[in-house]
Amino acid sequence: MDRAFVFLLSLCLLLQTSLSIENFHQAFPIVEPDPNHTKLRLSREGLEAISRITTPIAAVAVIGPYRSGKSFLLNQLLSLSCYEGFGVGHMRDTKTKGIWVWGTPLELEIDGVKTSIIYLDTEGFESVGKSNVYDDRIFALATVMSSVLIYNLPETIREADISRLSFAVELAEEFYGRVKGQDVAFEPSKLLWLIQRDFLQGKSVKEMVDEALKHVPNEDGNKNIDQVNRIRDSLAIMGDNSTAFSLPQPHLMRTKLCDLKDEELDPTYVARRDQLKKLVASILRPKIVQGKALNGKEFISFLEQILDALNKGEIPSTGSLVEIFNKDIVERCVKLYNERMVKLRLPMSEEYLQSAHETAHNEAIKAFDAQHFGRQHAKKSVDQLDEQMQEVYKNFVLANEYQSSKLCEALYTKCEDDMDHLQALRLPSMAKFNAGFVYCNQSFEHQCVGPSKQSYEQRLTKMMGKARSLFIKEYNNRLFNWLVAFSLVTVVVGRFIIKFILLEMAAWILFIFLETYTRMFWTAESLFYNPVWHFIVGTWETVVYSPVLDLDRWAIPIVCIIALCVLYWRCYGKRKHGSSWLLPMYNKNGRSRERSE
Repeated sequence: MDRAFVFLLSLCLLLQTSLSIENFHQAFPIVEPDPNHTKLRLSREGLEAISRITTPIAAVAVIGPYRSGKSFLLNQLLSLSCYEGFGVGHMRDTKTKGIWVWGTPLELEIDGVKTSIIYLDTEGFESVGKSNVYDDRIFALATVMSSVLIYNLPETIREADISRLSFAVELAEEFYGRVKGQDVAFEPSKLLWLIQRDFLQGKSVKEMVDEALKHVPNEDGNKNIDQVNRIRDSLAIMGDNSTAFSLPQPHLMRTKLCDLKDEELDPTYVARRDQLKKLVASILRPKIVQGKALNGKEFISFLEQILDALNKGEIPSTGSLVEIFNKDIVERCVKLYNERMVKLRLPMSEEYLQSAHETAHNEAIKAFDAQHFGRQHAKKSVDQLDEQMQEVYKNFVLANEYQSSKLCEALYTKCEDDMDHLQALRLPSMAKFNAGFVYCNQSFEHQCVGPSKQSYEQRLTKMMGKARSLFIKEYNNRLFNWLVAFSLVTVVVGRFIIKFILLEMAAWILFIFLETYTRMFWTAESLFYNPVWHFIVGTWETVVYSPVLDLDRWAIPIVCIIALCVLYWRCYGKRKHGSSWLLPMYNKNGRSRERSE
């Protein structure tokens, strides 16, 4: 099996190699019609011939009605006989199908740059068995590909010949005359009116073209005449991008032309033919797209883009062509917009995000305006650019909402935890609760940003209100219990530890006030509205919490220090300094002496 596979693979490679073109001194199809003869497709032979070219390319294309001598004219420009160059048909059907290219380009130095000149033969118009749409595609493709477009017409210029230039006119209106520069210039081909006629007397070709481009009276308002008149106006404006030339018939025996040498042809024709060669060479310029002269491979890529655009719709349009050429520019502008938006630090307010979006949007539109192809039809590309930027902006809006929700949720949770912590203070303090309440509000107000702020503010306000109500409700009860316990502890300390009678008395008074007097004269709730209670609360708040000292945090360390000091005084202070006090103390020895006397 492995040997068989290797053999088949080698055979395929051999066949592929054998199919490679060895002799390029011949004509190759570059674009062929599909089986239905309505759309176009690329041909491998012609692409291979063009892909070899490494220098800038300038293309000369000849278009015109079928059986008008286009192939013979190209052979004359290439100095080739009919048997060497493009096939020339003498039958009533058209010989050339699609677009053909001469495989060996001519080398010419243009503005100091070595340029490869390729010649393109196109299928004639109005032949049997083809649709008008197919002819339009051939004409449009030749118009865009070529640097010089030779419009080969027998005898005179007909109304239909002018109508066929509608695509070239639209193309010129879209692309011609823009400022040259990087990613900007795409010049349509220069139009060369070539009139082949049997006589050269009378009106010159220039006069014939000018007369053909004059307005046709349209008193009845015929739409078709208006359309042709519009084309005439545009062609007149394009005067600097077009020229005219006349060429007599080479010989009266047209069916024998391929067998005749230059010496046998009409001398006037030979002289005019040589002048035509010089004229074509003088107006030739390399094909430039997006500020760059195209080589063989780039020309093929360019051709693929054009063909994709022209085959896109039922009818080839300049709009579809503009859209294809603007596709990369749209992508670059969207990328520019995205780069500007990525620099934003989310979350942020909706107003600031909208402002940043508008700034980046305007910058992208400005970049597109500086680079885009087309004028009228560029609006569709602008709409596509705007639509894509709006999609990117929607993603940033969603990301901003998510980041805002995430940040505000974290701040809300922190405030909720802080409120829970303040509810569980060991030493209840309204001042400390208020300070934490204000800090939580301020931190949330400053740090929570974005579209989620309003909803979380409402949640925070509701939560803080409940926390405040609960704290106030528990505060008086807890403080009352703390003061009762504190008074009892102070009684014990004043009597048995430091033996300070005034401290014990004050503690007893506080205890009696809280437990006895209040029960006799006030209810527990009415106590909280008594001025004495307010004084007690104010004193408690002053002692328990201040910006300098938070007794809830330092109560245990302070109590430990005081206990150590008292213990030290009890053990060593009396021995060293005696037991004299400035304040009244308990004195058992003094009472005993009074009784003995």
